[in-house]
Amino acid sequence: MKHPTLPFSALACSLGFIACLLSASATAEDTLSKIRRSKTFTIAYMQVAPFSYQDKNQQVVGYSIDLCRKIAAAVKQKLKLNDLSIQFLPVDSGGRFSKVIGSQADIECGATTNTAERRSRVSFTIPHFFSGVRMIARASSGIKNWSDLKNRTIAITQNSTTIDLVDARSNVRSLNIKVVEGRDPNAAFALVEQGKADAFAVDDVLLYSLRAASARPQDFVITGEPLSVEPYSLMFRKDDTEFKNLVDLEMIRMIASGEFEKIYNDWFLRAIDDQHPNMKMPMSFLLRDSLRFPSDKTAD
Repeated sequence: MKHPTLPFSALACSLGFIACLLSASATAEDTLSKIRRSKTFTIAYMQVAPFSYQDKNQQVVGYSIDLCRKIAAAVKQKLKLNDLSIQFLPVDSGGRFSKVIGSQADIECGATTNTAERRSRVSFTIPHFFSGVRMIARASSGIKNWSDLKNRTIAITQNSTTIDLVDARSNVRSLNIKVVEGRDPNAAFALVEQGKADAFAVDDVLLYSLRAASARPQDFVITGEPLSVEPYSLMFRKDDTEFKNLVDLEMIRMIASGEFEKIYNDWFLRAIDDQHPNMKMPMSFLLRDSLRFPSDKTAD
């Protein structure tokens, strides 16, 4: 059933963290001042299809990228610029934070989990996706749940929130799971493909995407009960109120107009390209319900 569209005013009022949407006075080089000076909007991204990735034509595309292009248009309108160049900055799991904090990137658009700990260092907008941490393994491995990893090796991505979840499960169940790291989801999955790890744990939507894009999808299974719920949000510099208000308002506008749901359906309910077939993932009840009362504060 299609979620009823709420009027813009109702959505704006529900978003308490905007606090009446008063513009803060900008410092000399806050994000909007930097963009006005450079006439460039810099988007950091990782290779995490379908959220953000470079396609076969060397174009940066994805669900999160489409949302950020809308935000770029809102920035251009806000600053009354005739031209605004969009620059893409590739980052890895750790670099995404340093590039945002150091202002090399104006916003990070990918599959970054919004947590309380991270909110002490950076800011997030309204979550645009909710995922659960599961694992992918070879179908012939016999791995069906976390207990099957006893004395085996699991891959994770560097600087991800997954390590704490895996360690907690391993310690509670005395599983003695060995952990190896990949610089990004593609590298971590390659460890499973190459037999250097028995499984790879990460948010399930990324696992479905990686399996669909692999040479032999039928060789792999996505398994294990979810270890957590991961809310993905666009990330930007902390304590930059004017830019945050603009991003939050544009997200609300997309939700109210139905554009948000259309962008979601384009990426999860149809084939993206020949490398990424239809994932057949309708919007989850958790995401749909969260859009009724948008907030950048998520349960941790």
